[in-house]
Amino acid sequence: MGARFLRLERHDRVAILAIDRPEVANAIDQAVLAELEEAFGDLESEPRLRAVVFTGARDVFSAGGDIRAMRDMTLEEGRRFVEHGHRVLDAIAASHLVSVAAIGGAALGGGAELALACDLRVASERAVLGFPEVRLGLYPGWGGTQRAVRLIGPSKTKLLMLTGERVNAQQALALGLVDRVVPAERLLPTCLKLAEQVAANSPSAVRQTKMAIAAGGEQALATALRLEIEGWMVNFATPDRVEGLSAFLEQREPRWREP
Repeated sequence: MGARFLRLERHDRVAILAIDRPEVANAIDQAVLAELEEAFGDLESEPRLRAVVFTGARDVFSAGGDIRAMRDMTLEEGRRFVEHGHRVLDAIAASHLVSVAAIGGAALGGGAELALACDLRVASERAVLGFPEVRLGLYPGWGGTQRAVRLIGPSKTKLLMLTGERVNAQQALALGLVDRVVPAERLLPTCLKLAEQVAANSPSAVRQTKMAIAAGGEQALATALRLEIEGWMVNFATPDRVEGLSAFLEQREPRWREP
């Protein structure tokens, strides 16, 4: 990957992908989106990879969309930008890879939306999250209005997005925007441990679990329960089922097949 604005590290079955534009607080423009799309697509094609940790350089997750770039866009460029952001974040959310957001500092606007597209979110005690777009003549456009309302409900989403308020890590935890808060020095180790826990599990079972949660959350309960049954049967038909249950009975570690 010949990236200018991303750093990639590999830890066996887990990758760390960091936005590296510290001079603009890891802001995201078209070039960053293009690199994220290419890098994540490449990672998805690696058969051994199970999880990706997203983070940012120098204790900033991302300050969001590049303000100078957005100010100077034409209407058509703005449409391409918002649609490109949706495409990249939708791919992360829908991927068979499990994604973990390691939020070391500010995650604002599009940066917060990137975190919301991840499966798990861990914040350092120094983290700040928010959606300041309305203060800039914009509103969240990379799925934030929809992912936040599904995560924390309409009232709390409106409170954050209509005021443009920022919240600290503990407030974000109380709201349900993040899953854990840890000391700054423990952020990446904690996220790697979570990712490695996922990577140690059945690839098929993890994939079907993620799909069932995502698909079922959009449906009425009766439909969602039927989807759960169908996904369970897809997983039940895999070698992972026999291997996992056999390993438990034989008191050994399972040996999962690569997908």
